[in-house]
Amino acid sequence: MAEKKTVRDIEVSGKRVLVRVDFNVPFKPGTDEISNSNRIVASLPTIRYLLGRGASVVLCSHLGRPGGRSIQELSLRPIRGRLAQYLDMRVSFSESTNFQRIQQDVSRITPGEVILLENLRFHPGEEANTVEFSKELSDLAEFFVNDAFGASHRAHASIQGITGFLPSVAGLLLEEEIRSLEKVLLDPLRPFVAVLGGAKVSDKINVVNKLSLTANKILIGGGMAATFLSASGRFVGSSPVEENFLDKAKSLLNNSPDGNAKIVLPKDVVVSDEFDSQSPYRTCLVSEIGEREMLLDIGPQTRDIYAKVLSDSSTVLWNGPMGVFEWDHYSEGTRLIADAIARDGVVSVIGGGSTVDAVSKFGLEARMTHISTGGGASLEFMEGKDLPGIVSLLDADEPYDKGVVG
Repeated sequence: MAEKKTVRDIEVSGKRVLVRVDFNVPFKPGTDEISNSNRIVASLPTIRYLLGRGASVVLCSHLGRPGGRSIQELSLRPIRGRLAQYLDMRVSFSESTNFQRIQQDVSRITPGEVILLENLRFHPGEEANTVEFSKELSDLAEFFVNDAFGASHRAHASIQGITGFLPSVAGLLLEEEIRSLEKVLLDPLRPFVAVLGGAKVSDKINVVNKLSLTANKILIGGGMAATFLSASGRFVGSSPVEENFLDKAKSLLNNSPDGNAKIVLPKDVVVSDEFDSQSPYRTCLVSEIGEREMLLDIGPQTRDIYAKVLSDSSTVLWNGPMGVFEWDHYSEGTRLIADAIARDGVVSVIGGGSTVDAVSKFGLEARMTHISTGGGASLEFMEGKDLPGIVSLLDADEPYDKGVVG
């Protein structure tokens, strides 16, 4: 991917800068209390950089899926308070969805001040990526900074459309995401091991295909292991199998070298007749899975095998838990992977919302080299797809006014 201009390449003193952040954070059920503020924290370096250089900072983000309607439960107002705490300064909030009012609110901030706009997806033009909404957003500032890697696979107005109207560059978080993922995918320290889990093969089959060309080993777990095991001729009980992907999984397994298999599948698993946190469970070899049983975690033999592979690795890319880690009975596989990766001397890149949640649950965030803020964006980047929110930014050698229509 071509190098992109970043906030370091623009002169922002006295300028108003619109920053697309990703404040799509989780809340404790039924409350306005943020349960995980990682994405807010990840945005702070860019915000502080701009403030320190005399910019007026206008922040915009989405939250949830309001479908172009104003929904009180999806307001960004609670985020304003948490952000103000982190920045240790007052943060203004524009609660209106009327652009004349929004412009008035934005016009009041001065260099060194911050204002947060209301949920972008309250506007139908955001997800529709309309020219009109893109232009309205651009009228709020003189520069645009994309720092929302987690939303950069979406061709939305605040991600792609606005870049046709303002000089557009990458924020510090977006720059870090690109560099970390490109380093792992293009020039990893070896041995390079990928750990892939989660519920669906369909979400990750293209990533497995891409990584099969570069990784030394790929360790498979989670619900998606059932499809790979089925493709290898194993019976997986009542575990969901994505029939449409069996041929692709079989092809990937067949292309895995004998004796030093790139794709490593579970030898034993933790199973239950019911998908329930309190249902009876047992550990068995893959060959002993009962007709009504489903895979809910990798077993102890598999954990030992995976731990040995990881102990010999220099680079690890992990996307997807090994089981239903939210339930104690089925959390050990994911916990072991996290522990095995969180060690000195290994470059570890963690991606996917559930994987990040697991690392956070086990208190190992500080031990990882890079924790990506992108879920679907990380997967598409790893597949080699062009992300609209990245390709539309100015290349490092482009003039500021290239492609800007006014």
